[in-house]
Amino acid sequence: MSSVGLSFPLAQEGEMRDQEIRAALDQHWAASDANDFETEHRIYHEDAVLEYPQSGERIRGRRNIQITRSIQPNKKRFAIRRTIGSGDLWITEFILSYDGKPSYTVSIMEFRGDEVARETQYFADPFEASAARAQYVERMDGELSTRSE
Repeated sequence: MSSVGLSFPLAQEGEMRDQEIRAALDQHWAASDANDFETEHRIYHEDAVLEYPQSGERIRGRRNIQITRSIQPNKKRFAIRRTIGSGDLWITEFILSYDGKPSYTVSIMEFRGDEVARETQYFADPFEASAARAQYVERMDGELSTRSE
């Protein structure tokens, strides 16, 4: 049997795993938007680590991650812009709105098996575009559609 023949089943396994992870991510973000904390946190490994570099916080363990999110007093909404990834590394771009105020967010998830072992989230507030660039840019106003690549 050629080496090409041997790699085909592995490629199929990788594609199937990617499809399963993408489905789990879709379920995770939908649950996040619905404030379904039990479903939202099923994706995390028991000893997962969540980091927020901008605030200098590191949260260890699925239970602690869930608690910190469930005690957040703000009304939050998630609008997924796109999810990309393969294997153990997945990135989601989304707009997280707290009480109607949007924050552009990137979530970097590292998987161990079929669960998230580490997540890092970065947040950015919207800002006014520079008039000096106006003739060179295309406005993205209203682009909150869901995209997957």
